[in-house]
Amino acid sequence: MYQQLNTFQLPSNFRGKNPFIVQLWWIVQGTFFRMSPQFMYGFRRFLLRIFGAKIGKKVIIRPTVRTTYPWKVSIGDFSWIGDDVVLYSLGEIEIGKHVVISQKSYLCTGSHDFEKIDFPIFHKKIQIEDECWLATDVYLAPGVTIGKGTVIGARSSVFKNLPSNSICMGSPAKIIRERIRE
Repeated sequence: MYQQLNTFQLPSNFRGKNPFIVQLWWIVQGTFFRMSPQFMYGFRRFLLRIFGAKIGKKVIIRPTVRTTYPWKVSIGDFSWIGDDVVLYSLGEIEIGKHVVISQKSYLCTGSHDFEKIDFPIFHKKIQIEDECWLATDVYLAPGVTIGKGTVIGARSSVFKNLPSNSICMGSPAKIIRERIRE
């Protein structure tokens, strides 16, 4: 046998808040957040902050962004989070300043240990340093750090840390060349 899901147990306090707060966030996200007009960036920042997210100045977050647990997310000043981005924040997601995360990207901090029969869930922090750009439909795996100023090409999948000042693409993402500063 590979996995017996009847033996699975969610670790205590895995979500970081009580079930009522978790459900309340999901309701707020599905209504007020998602139905807010495009230009209401301040309102969406406000909603995320109420639920414990650390959101910097002038951050642009589109109404179709989905955040699992906002209390595990921090986003630095002047960053942009595009349409249909998923912040699967089972663990911490730390996004620096002046970062662009383009549409349909998926930041995944959690998974399951498939080598154990009880299929335990785990989470690992994702960190994106300042001045990075994740182009459309980029996937980041649990535990990945993206160095300052790095660009990740469209439809790339990132399974390991990438250094600063690099242009990377592919699945798995590989360094293509150095990013030259202006």
